[in-house]
Amino acid sequence: MTTSRARSFGTAAAEYARHRPEYADNAVDWALEPVAARPSLQLLDLAAGTGKLTGALHARGPVIAVEPDPAMLAELRSRFPDVDAREGNAESIPLPDASVDAVLVGQAWHWFDPERALPEIARVLRPGGVLAALWNGDDANVEWVAGYHKAAALIERRVRDRADSGLRLPEHEAFEASEHTVLPNPVRTTIDGLVATLGTHSWALVADPADRDAALARVRAYLATRPETSAGEFELPLVTDVVRMLRR
Repeated sequence: MTTSRARSFGTAAAEYARHRPEYADNAVDWALEPVAARPSLQLLDLAAGTGKLTGALHARGPVIAVEPDPAMLAELRSRFPDVDAREGNAESIPLPDASVDAVLVGQAWHWFDPERALPEIARVLRPGGVLAALWNGDDANVEWVAGYHKAAALIERRVRDRADSGLRLPEHEAFEASEHTVLPNPVRTTIDGLVATLGTHSWALVADPADRDAALARVRAYLATRPETSAGEFELPLVTDVVRMLRR
């Protein structure tokens, strides 16, 4: 089931590119801070999807994008034709040893096999390089946001509770201990836009169509009753978790 969910995104690649949020500049800057002063910085966007993180990295230095799903990779190439985009995965990265200064993973670390991915990431990283995983998620401290999750019932969308103790990447002998921060990443959207975004999540892509449509209808009905969201465009209070650790 995990594999089928991980591979479900290619069926909605164009919608994913259109509706999923970007990453805030300060989140990307924090991820890259340990290596930002290096000359000729070489970056890897691993499990790059349609390139939601690729564009931000491309503005900071040469970037290679690696993605296992052919449909997602095709969408990325159409959006960023000047980026070196390759088919591959975290457990078998198509790069030589010690070839990149940073490996960034946007919204995908949870699909990896860490026992195989961490040694492979360590292999392609230069000494002192950084591995960073980023996730955009809803802020559960906002009452109406928690309410729409409850209304949907079936949604398994990442919700960030700032009372959490923090995220960590698995320990590995090739890496220092991980660090974690949470940064705001609000986006402007509408009820239609939020429902369309939810439709690109794996729970929706693999659900029985009747169950999916019913869940999205409940979200739409709930949002139509809320003063924060019913009048048109509104701000969705996303936050970005960033976890980074350094290659020894």
